[in-house]
Amino acid sequence: MQRKFLEDLGLAKEAIDKILDANSADIGKAKGDYDDLKKQLASSESQIKERDKQLEELKKTAGDSAEMQKQIADLQAENTAAKEKYEAEMKDLKLSTAIKLAVGESAQDADLVVGLFDRSKLILSDDGKITGLDEQMKTIKESKPFLFKESNPKPTGFRPLGASQQNPKPNNDDGKVSMKSAIEARIAPQLSQQTN
Repeated sequence: MQRKFLEDLGLAKEAIDKILDANSADIGKAKGDYDDLKKQLASSESQIKERDKQLEELKKTAGDSAEMQKQIADLQAENTAAKEKYEAEMKDLKLSTAIKLAVGESAQDADLVVGLFDRSKLILSDDGKITGLDEQMKTIKESKPFLFKESNPKPTGFRPLGASQQNPKPNNDDGKVSMKSAIEARIAPQLSQQTN
């Protein structure tokens, strides 16, 4: 999120600072989680390589024993299956993290919106970028706008004298009365008594 975008929306500097601080904190937390998972993956990969090396050495020293060879082959198959399962879980976790970052604070219920993404159409590259994420986000926002918070809410309440008219109706959509209408309604009886 960029400061210029928020400034163009007419937000006050203090509000922009708070929004950017909150956004930075969310990104920092997600990046920390991602870095921890990356370390775990590196550790697991080194353990798997060490096991594979031990199995290869065991295979060489076992000689021609058919039973030993079968056990080694079974262990190698189990190691390969465990590695593939772990890699699939890591990929799913990376996709979930990226989707949650993309959804951010704009969703009413982030977990519900995350569940609407078709992960089979998302492509995770080696550098961590995800192809197809923006397109799906746009489609979901268009088809189910009620799941997202209003990005540019209408200002309500007090308006200083000389400010341009933002809402010509005295009542806002949410049933609130403008400051001007409230004052006029309050002093109208007094004005009518004075003119009589």
